[in-house]
Amino acid sequence: MSYTFQIFGSVKELPTDWNEIIGQQNIMLSEEYFHVLEESKPENMKCFFVGFFANETLIGGALFQYLNFIEHKTFQKDEVLCSVRNFLAKKFTKDVMILGNNMLTGQNGFYFDTSKIHTDKAMSLLNDASTTLQSKYRRSSLIIFKDYQKPFLKNFDERKFKRFFRFSVQPNMILNIKPEWKAFENYADDFSKKYRARLKSAKKKLEGIQKIELDFEAVKMHQKEMNVLYQNVAENAPFNTFFLTNHHFENIKQNLQENFKVFGYFSDDKLIGFYTLIINNQDIDTYFLGYNKEIQKEKQIYLNMLFDMTEFGITNQFKRIIFGRTALEIKSTIGAEPVEIFGLIKHNNKAINTFIEKIFSSLNPKVEWLQRKPFK
Repeated sequence: MSYTFQIFGSVKELPTDWNEIIGQQNIMLSEEYFHVLEESKPENMKCFFVGFFANETLIGGALFQYLNFIEHKTFQKDEVLCSVRNFLAKKFTKDVMILGNNMLTGQNGFYFDTSKIHTDKAMSLLNDASTTLQSKYRRSSLIIFKDYQKPFLKNFDERKFKRFFRFSVQPNMILNIKPEWKAFENYADDFSKKYRARLKSAKKKLEGIQKIELDFEAVKMHQKEMNVLYQNVAENAPFNTFFLTNHHFENIKQNLQENFKVFGYFSDDKLIGFYTLIINNQDIDTYFLGYNKEIQKEKQIYLNMLFDMTEFGITNQFKRIIFGRTALEIKSTIGAEPVEIFGLIKHNNKAINTFIEKIFSSLNPKVEWLQRKPFK
């Protein structure tokens, strides 16, 4: 069997059967989502799509992203420690090439039809595609393969991956929806007395706030307000590798349509918060959100958003809600469990790569948090 790959710089270059073979397996690898990346990706990002073939038959696809950090402040807060980290980040990492999607948590970087290719060969092809991008497009400071669960790591045991350092940062918070949860009330009934009271208290604080699902026209109408609310949250994060463009939410709603959900919170007809979800077959991926910081604490908007996301997942009988790797403790209070995920990282400068473990650890200190157990 002859295996080959082809690198595409635009969605219009993709094979006509891309969605049939790859996109329907993972919406994050679909033509519709790639259109979003092409039309409204962060300013410091460039994307490449790779098709893998057995003879001339498409059997797999992958997403590679380049992120440029020359003009981007990765560590946002105005603290001395952040200034030091920004200096170190720019000194050692001018840019990075990622196999995967830096805008999401989880393995959304590739798909192969394993009935047509063995996993070992697929991993070898991914490495070959990475090497070709480095030689033909741009040699980046860093190469990262991101977000694999522990059992998958054995596929990186080959010699060609020996220079990569394996790392684990914050876990992915995932809520597995139980089959017996037919309604939100069933989920709430599984809470211990303490957390059931907390749920009722949070819901009570949101009284007077109207929650509405926004269609494309409504998203378009409220895009500027959404951008402001998103920036409220994004700029408060200690670590950011990109910022969304001003028309991102409008663009993704237009492309993904009913597979992209937007819910807005209104007080006296003014948007004070919103959250977004991506429907990915039987999973829900929580996406970006925003809120008015001055109202957030009083109304517990963020906690209510987490409960509302959960209610949406239960009501529509999805299997999992993927909450991502931020705000770990509060997500655990609504029942999400941590799933450890790993990545591989390599610096293209061999001398620096010798110390990549120490450099990585200094730029990514371990976050201490307490996992809560809300269920009886």
